[in-house]
Amino acid sequence: MKTRTLLFSCLALVFAGCKPAAQAPAEKTAETAAAPTPAKSGKPQVLVANYPLQYFAQRIAGDSVEVRFLAPKNEDPAFWQPDEAAITAFQSADLILMNGAGYSKWADKVTLPESKVVDASAAFANNLIEVRDASTHSHGPAGAHSHNGTAFTTWIDFKQASMQAQAVSDALVKLVPAAKDAISKNTESLKDELEALDDRMSALSRRLVQHPLVASHPVYHYLARRYGLDLRSVLWEPDTALDGTALSDLNAILAGHRARWMIWEGEPSKDSVEKLAALGLQSIVFDPCGNVPASGDFMTVMKTNVEAMEKAFP
Repeated sequence: MKTRTLLFSCLALVFAGCKPAAQAPAEKTAETAAAPTPAKSGKPQVLVANYPLQYFAQRIAGDSVEVRFLAPKNEDPAFWQPDEAAITAFQSADLILMNGAGYSKWADKVTLPESKVVDASAAFANNLIEVRDASTHSHGPAGAHSHNGTAFTTWIDFKQASMQAQAVSDALVKLVPAAKDAISKNTESLKDELEALDDRMSALSRRLVQHPLVASHPVYHYLARRYGLDLRSVLWEPDTALDGTALSDLNAILAGHRARWMIWEGEPSKDSVEKLAALGLQSIVFDPCGNVPASGDFMTVMKTNVEAMEKAFP
């Protein structure tokens, strides 16, 4: 009997040793920890490719839907690589608002439900700009990339932005028809503001065409086309110190392009401003606002952009 009891005790210890240890709550995998929090509102879920679409959708739909923008604040959404949890969130959404113009590179590699996807640039697809011979460069966690292909910062042509807002509105009416009246009213209010910005920039175009400009990044194609900017681009970041190579590249451009202004995506460093001033260039910020701004919202950023241009070219 003692032998049998001892045997059972040994077997119990063996099986206990084979049992998987319970994972402590603090030891969640990175993927699980990064997974988007499931919505609890019960409202239709709208997933968006960038911040301008988030702003448009939230302003147009109000409280009738839940709008979710998943790209991290420190990344360019155009080159963001969503993880499995984020892709699942897109696939499960009631509506997916994409910018179009080749904006979301990741979307070419995954399957999204076509019936739920809206290309906000479809109305002017025949008028998109193709970019060739762009250099490869890197900034932020997304790694190296090139701006070759279709120019994608469509909304800084405010006429196109208004068309994108209308596409968002049409999709939202189909999603929540009971909110049609409010959606229509909000859409008109948004479009009125976008068209007012377009009028202000168009009024500037007569002066802008007389001033060659340099841009810190090749993202202003539609701004230049719509408002008559004579623009050449380099590949600089606002927070990166200008070295000898960067200044040499700029001087090569200035030899045949007598610019007096550099347009930046964000506030440049004091060192960069001083080095440009020594070359006879002043600095101006025109933030494309592809991601959530540090303060304000899409409309306040765009109004600040236009005001800066009006002050620079009175």
